[in-house]
Amino acid sequence: MSVMPKTREAKIGFCEAHTTIWAANYAGIGTSSAAVTDLTTKTAAARAALVAQQEAQNAAKSATNTYHLAVTAMAKACQDIIDQVRVKASVSGNSVYSLADIPAPATPSPIGPLGTPGDFKVEIDPVSGAVTIKWKCTNPVGAGGTVYQIFRSLDAGATFEYLGGTGGKSYTDQTIPPATAQVQYKLQAVRSSSVGAWALCVVKFGAGAATVESSESDAPRLAA
Repeated sequence: MSVMPKTREAKIGFCEAHTTIWAANYAGIGTSSAAVTDLTTKTAAARAALVAQQEAQNAAKSATNTYHLAVTAMAKACQDIIDQVRVKASVSGNSVYSLADIPAPATPSPIGPLGTPGDFKVEIDPVSGAVTIKWKCTNPVGAGGTVYQIFRSLDAGATFEYLGGTGGKSYTDQTIPPATAQVQYKLQAVRSSSVGAWALCVVKFGAGAATVESSESDAPRLAA
């Protein structure tokens, strides 16, 4: 039966546990001081190599995680721009795709009318003050590729500016001026030449919280 453990780490532990005993009794167990000293040196080297390997492995895991997070953040930012290109193309035509050097989507099959965004929720980042609005929108079957164009008003709805488009049902606004009391957003579902009804989302700030009002709306009046 083998006395030496099977795994590398267990072998190091075994040798560490026995070198002191063997150093004190080398003659009585039939070995030499030089042999035990040699084993002690090699055991210390093995332990140091194990520690270095574990540190390198942990560093590799951390680097891999950082890499994955960086690619995820990059891909989201890229997709956001692609969604914005789609929204712009829905207004200005497919030449926008050539300008962006991305392929124009295939002509979608006819479907029923797109839905109207509603059931708005709002979240406020306590550190940055960024506002994230989320909504629901029931679109017909086969409405893949629908994006939502978003406009914002800081003057009680007198004029609106275009913020961008998103393929999801949420949008984070990171450019709200400090001490703003109210923000209005107008949203519309867009798919090729099909559009849904405009929706109005009014976010009112106060007492460390925000309230949301929503309704259907006309197209936004753009700021000059």
